[in-house]
Amino acid sequence: MLAVGRTGKKLGMRFLNSAKELLGIVLLRFRIVPRIWSVLLIVVNVSSAFFLDTRYGQVALASILLGSLTMIAIHARLGFVRLLGVGHVFWIPMLIWFMIDLPKLEAGPLLRSWILVLFVFNSISLVIDCLDVIRYLRGERSPHYSWD
Repeated sequence: MLAVGRTGKKLGMRFLNSAKELLGIVLLRFRIVPRIWSVLLIVVNVSSAFFLDTRYGQVALASILLGSLTMIAIHARLGFVRLLGVGHVFWIPMLIWFMIDLPKLEAGPLLRSWILVLFVFNSISLVIDCLDVIRYLRGERSPHYSWD
């Protein structure tokens, strides 16, 4: 039983370290244009916290958490590989639902504007992610950034 506890602790620490490394790479190691893009993408998505009183904010936050957990798990196992974009797959149903619902949405201009900005940013990111995943599947499997 004690061994299982230690293993669980090791896995938990590895997961947390991987989360820190992943964020560190994005914020500190990316070249300037991808870094600015990533920071804007993070800000737009984390802005869902301002709309948690709506189902849109709640769904966006849930997709961020699921995607982050997926990307951290991939990073912990494989490093900073092009497969990381798979974590954004949770955005697809969210964005479809948001766009279907937007025309009938009776909300203030701030919520509508945020949904539109989120849609634009996440859609562009999904295109980039698809290209990266295709490159990974075609053989570009080595990590292209490292924390070390």
